[in-house]
Amino acid sequence: MSIPSAELVRFIESEFQALANPAKAAPMQAYMKTAEPFYGIQKPERAQILREMKKRFSPANRREYEAGIRALWRLPHREEKYTAIEYAMQSPALVTSRSLPLYEKLIREGAWWDLVDPVAWLVARVLLKERMLVRPIMARWIGDEDLWIRRAALLSQIRHKEATDERQLFAHCLRSAPDQAFFIRKAIGWALRDYSYIAPHNVREFLLTHRSRLSGLSFREGAKQLIRTGLMRV
Repeated sequence: MSIPSAELVRFIESEFQALANPAKAAPMQAYMKTAEPFYGIQKPERAQILREMKKRFSPANRREYEAGIRALWRLPHREEKYTAIEYAMQSPALVTSRSLPLYEKLIREGAWWDLVDPVAWLVARVLLKERMLVRPIMARWIGDEDLWIRRAALLSQIRHKEATDERQLFAHCLRSAPDQAFFIRKAIGWALRDYSYIAPHNVREFLLTHRSRLSGLSFREGAKQLIRTGLMRV
């Protein structure tokens, strides 16, 4: 571990230990259904520490960026893994396809929605910036054996607004439609709902055309905004 990473780890451990709340730790751990321990520090309490981390430990280059993420990720508490992801998000210039192998590692090892979903937002940024390069990678991810990689491939289409690759989004939703996993079915609906703010008529047509192939959960989630605006009926 490089010296900058060692200093980063010492800072985070010291700050989190000072704020540790055992009374909150057990309920937080139970809610996330994980064996990984919590300090018991909720997100608002971590915010000031994260701002200070950004000021004091901004990586100078990719080596420091990835070393910092890995160092924080290796720590035992859940909040430290959240911080590893926050550290990754705080350097937008380094969120590129070169970081995809590391993001993939975090997804596979995280293997639960609270860790996977924010990493998927990083992947979404990369896809938006480097679509020609990353598009075929997402085409592989959507067929991966790991359901969390498949979920990340679906969520990677979110927040692209007018730049959404509609063809790939719809293709991924249809390929994933037979999947029985709750977290995949939910992600399909989430991705479609997000795009329905931008292209409501296209999403409506997709939902109605493929209603028999989509799970009830995917359809309901995808149609929520369309129902709110009166474009679809319940």
